[in-house]
Amino acid sequence: MLKTYPYSTLSETDIQRLITRNADESLQVTDVVLDIISNVRTGGDSSLKELAQKFDKVSLDTLYLDKSEIEDLAMRIPREQQRALEIAFQNIHRFHSIQVKRERVVETMPGVKCWREIRPIEKVGLYIPGGSAVLPSTLLMLGIPARIAGCKEIVVCSPPQKDGKINGYVAYCLHLLKIERIYLVGGAQAVAAMAFGTETIPKVDKIFGPGNQFVTKAKSLVQSMTNVSIDMPAGPSEVLVIADETANPTFVAADLLAQAEHGADSQAILVATTESLIERVNQELVQQLAQLPRQDIAQKAIENSYAILANNLEDAMKFSNSYAPEHLLLEVAEWEPLTRRILNAGSVFLGHLTPESAGDYASGTNHTLPTSGYARAYSGVSVDSFVKKITFQHINEEGIKQIGATVEILAELEGLQAHKNAVTVRK
Repeated sequence: MLKTYPYSTLSETDIQRLITRNADESLQVTDVVLDIISNVRTGGDSSLKELAQKFDKVSLDTLYLDKSEIEDLAMRIPREQQRALEIAFQNIHRFHSIQVKRERVVETMPGVKCWREIRPIEKVGLYIPGGSAVLPSTLLMLGIPARIAGCKEIVVCSPPQKDGKINGYVAYCLHLLKIERIYLVGGAQAVAAMAFGTETIPKVDKIFGPGNQFVTKAKSLVQSMTNVSIDMPAGPSEVLVIADETANPTFVAADLLAQAEHGADSQAILVATTESLIERVNQELVQQLAQLPRQDIAQKAIENSYAILANNLEDAMKFSNSYAPEHLLLEVAEWEPLTRRILNAGSVFLGHLTPESAGDYASGTNHTLPTSGYARAYSGVSVDSFVKKITFQHINEEGIKQIGATVEILAELEGLQAHKNAVTVRK
């Protein structure tokens, strides 16, 4: 079960070793992904079909499903599941819709007005994982803010199933989002296809979506090779639970396993203030693991995880901010004072009755979040991720008189005479 490290005994080197994850020091992942990118870039559609045969064990005649095929698959799923996806859609839409705000015009000096206006990114690519688990929720998390932002073209890629189709639940999400085509491409090859374009798949301006280490590496590489940007480095999932003596070990173990079942390379970290809680959580992990259909995957992830025994909640917060978790759960009696101490986290879940699963599916917040410590610098996906904010300014006759001398002096001290002249000729 979870190996325990007393926080008080950890050196800075120890902490750095513990918080480092998904490193590719031997460049094995990089080499594989570079080869895939090269194949897709030169071979286009034919390479994508070969890679589907190699990685997905599927022979594809066409690389996409159109509206009629999507609708047929969508309408086959039970009404109960349709309704659950509709509720999730509504909650996610409600939360994200308030993120579109018009900014006011600022007059920085008399006659000098500046402002920003929002414009959608025209072409966006959404990668929907479909390896060991099919994730229709990710399509909602990416598609809804893209729709709210007003993106003109939404390109969706997801690995094909064994029958060369897609999961009916993914199809129903496409139906809700009014997206009429999905491309049957997965992994690093999907990222390459959206970055460079092929005969069938359009080139996009920005690529979104979580994935394994290969997908994450592909996103980082294509961003350096093209003018295509990415949402963030979002790789294998992770959770960090801070728990005090009031925590319920059954809840804590369930939350750890909820992340562990994503993949063998996921991490589930417990930071507890009592050793007895760690012992009880370990007991619960054994019992709950035995009941999971994805037991083997979750077991490997737990073996890749650990517990930290903190002297107090202050130490717990220090370790959490160093780790910068994708998901942070505060299963403590008094969580309100701790929220002010959170510096680095993708999404935070407060109290004993707030499971991370709620945010994964239906509470409304976005579950596409920075992993591997990138929460120190990145935010999760939002409507802001799908727009650009363009600055505008207008200077009238009074304004050029007010600001002119300042600009002339600053241009002159930098030795840029033409900059000065552009103001002088207007005065």
